[in-house]
Amino acid sequence: MQKHIDNYDFAGKKAIVRVDFNVPLNEKFEITDDTRIRAAMPTLKKVLAGGGSLIIMSHLGRPKGVDAKFSLKHIVDHVSKCLGVPVAFAADCQKADAEVAALKPGQALLLENLRFYAEEEGKPRGLAEDASDEEKKAAKAAVKESQKEFVKKLASYADCYINDAFGTAHRAHASTALIAKYFPDDKMFGYLMEGEIKAIDNVLKNAQRPLTAIIGGSKVSSKLAVLENLVGKVDNLIIGGGMGYTFIKAQGGKIGESLHEDDLIPAALEILAKAKERGVNLSLSVETVCGQEFSNDTPRQIAPTNNIPDGWEGMDAGPKSIENWKKIILASKTILWNGPVGVFELPNFAKGTLQIAEFLAEATKNGAYTLVGGGDSVAAVTQMGYADKVSYVSTGGGAMLEAIEGKELPGIAAIRE
Repeated sequence: MQKHIDNYDFAGKKAIVRVDFNVPLNEKFEITDDTRIRAAMPTLKKVLAGGGSLIIMSHLGRPKGVDAKFSLKHIVDHVSKCLGVPVAFAADCQKADAEVAALKPGQALLLENLRFYAEEEGKPRGLAEDASDEEKKAAKAAVKESQKEFVKKLASYADCYINDAFGTAHRAHASTALIAKYFPDDKMFGYLMEGEIKAIDNVLKNAQRPLTAIIGGSKVSSKLAVLENLVGKVDNLIIGGGMGYTFIKAQGGKIGESLHEDDLIPAALEILAKAKERGVNLSLSVETVCGQEFSNDTPRQIAPTNNIPDGWEGMDAGPKSIENWKKIILASKTILWNGPVGVFELPNFAKGTLQIAEFLAEATKNGAYTLVGGGDSVAAVTQMGYADKVSYVSTGGGAMLEAIEGKELPGIAAIRE
């Protein structure tokens, strides 16, 4: 049965907490962005303040086994500094009994990278490229079998389990979905997870209307399920970025050399038809900033999105598109934004995306609820200094996308069961 972190008595108990400390490191193993570490601090500090001790577990990167460059030892000092207490380190997440036994109330221990073990993800490693289907099947079964012992060992360290790793909530991994079964009456969400769940519910379940979704990015294929789910829920659907050109071409527009996916034209037409049938205002770019090649300093011109000259490609939303979208955004009560509306990584083609960030900040100031998620969208609001001027900035791109698709996330379901 799910407990709540605010009402749980941590006194004298050991809490094992799944966090997402998958932070970027430079070549000197220095953290270049500690946002994810800071985001977990309210939960970790709550356990210590309540008289409990902490066993912190996370992954870092995508190691294919034990690999020193992906060791969590690189971040121990920074975690200690953020937490305000010295954090001990267990060099093997499966052999930490002595370190766990030594923990006293108010103390913390960080376990080594969970993904040093194949059992965390439940996927076999080291298979030959020419392995037969039978060999693959046997290897998968072997990992699944050993995964039970892996989870059992992690669970044996603690009296309660907290999942505060929204960034991995869409993965049915040992530390996010399977371990919760060992704590039927002592499992709960951390504050970060609670915030993420509430933010998504505010958009998908409890939205004040008009509800607007702004979906950008390069490809329709990466967000097809998102668009299909949203077209039945929103009042306005703004589609920008590279994915928009597939929709323009589907309607007979000339898109020059712009990115598009011909095989998804039928799907685009279906989404357009559903929007019309349901009275959803689906807004595409009407004007585009074009470049001759994919580079920052390429020659530029502005053209109608449905009449881009041959040899040119759409790179950013043009002024008329932005003006249309501004009106929709500022007339909305709830707004979800995922994905850039131009080639955000090139400064000369980032203007449209940065303006969307500006409009969201203005809408929030006017009383709208605004949720931002996805790497470039988050980067845009952060770069503009607007991260604290929107209602919520999601920490989990993939997890947020799957939630918007309408899927139940394994890491959330495991706590609620």
